[in-house]
Amino acid sequence: MTRKFLTIALFPAGLLAASCGASANVETSAIAAGQPVELEAGSPFAAEALLDLDEGWAVAVEPGTGNLLITEKGGTAKYFDPHSGVAKDVTGLPEVAYGGQGGLGDIAFAPDYETSGTVYLSWAKRDEGDATRAAAGMGTFSCAEEACAFSEFREIWQQSVPITSFGHFSHKIAFSPDGTKLFISSGDRMQQMPAQDLSNNLGTVVRLNLDGTPAEGNPFADQGGVTAQIWSYGQRNMLGLAFDPGGQLWALEHGPRGGDELNMVEPGNNYGWPVRSYGENYNGDPIPDHTEDDGFVKPAIYWNPVIAPGGMTFYTGEMFADWQGQLLVANLGSQTIVRIATDASTGSATEEARYPFPRRLRDIAEADDGALWVVEDGGEGRLLRLTPAGD
Repeated sequence: MTRKFLTIALFPAGLLAASCGASANVETSAIAAGQPVELEAGSPFAAEALLDLDEGWAVAVEPGTGNLLITEKGGTAKYFDPHSGVAKDVTGLPEVAYGGQGGLGDIAFAPDYETSGTVYLSWAKRDEGDATRAAAGMGTFSCAEEACAFSEFREIWQQSVPITSFGHFSHKIAFSPDGTKLFISSGDRMQQMPAQDLSNNLGTVVRLNLDGTPAEGNPFADQGGVTAQIWSYGQRNMLGLAFDPGGQLWALEHGPRGGDELNMVEPGNNYGWPVRSYGENYNGDPIPDHTEDDGFVKPAIYWNPVIAPGGMTFYTGEMFADWQGQLLVANLGSQTIVRIATDASTGSATEEARYPFPRRLRDIAEADDGALWVVEDGGEGRLLRLTPAGD
């Protein structure tokens, strides 16, 4: 498969190729010019496309350089230096089960990456027959002149039950603010009721040590086995997982037909899926809405019609200073970025604004300078850089 990237007179001759761990000055080094992207009148963003992607799925910003690692669902990844405009292919990736929602998933630099070189990945993997599982692993990332690679890569976690389905893997990654714990969203794999069964880890958020073993202090640790991993449960398909600046974890999940929801994730909480939802089943069968006395934790906010969310990030930068501390969500179905104010003291949230884009959006990350990186969904997607309109 041919890998492509934009070369429309974007990259001046003589610029050096990207290399991971390079001491690029991310505050003063200019970003390579991109292809302008037209947005609706009144948008707060100016957008440029810097790189073509083949089913881009996740983007992470490398500490110390501001360079990017980007996964593509088909099982490939790119290391991109936005200052030179050079993209390198990445080898040493795990073999993925590609199809439907399955493939290469999230990517995250370890909390100690600048000294260890460790990067975490998630993916859909094949099991016996046509069964699949979500999995996560870690390896050492390094670059040579022409390409980059993972070495000593090893799987450290998987969903406990193989399922014959290519849906609802979730497998988003987040690290605790102190850098000692690993959180992974584990989707319900379109099976529904396992999300209410603590004997498996489908439909949950798991909390692990950095090596993938269950962390001490988990709410069901005394039950042992896979149950000892579980931090929260009763969740469907979580494609957003992030800590806010105050250290609170939030998860954003797809509802069925209606009922996408944002939840404040707390240990031991049961969020009700599939017993309660603000949506209905795809076959039209109703699902009871939450009630005050149903025994489940209610979402901080939900959407009908749905936004069909992708990834999310809490903004902390200066370019959009008025948004500091707010949640930015890249959306697939609604082709928007939604801006949300969250309140951890009440477990509530409010949608503040919605900004249309011309294509489906898969992921979003904050650059070191406060700009935003956005990954478009699909086989002809792009990497976008967003800065304030009019700058």
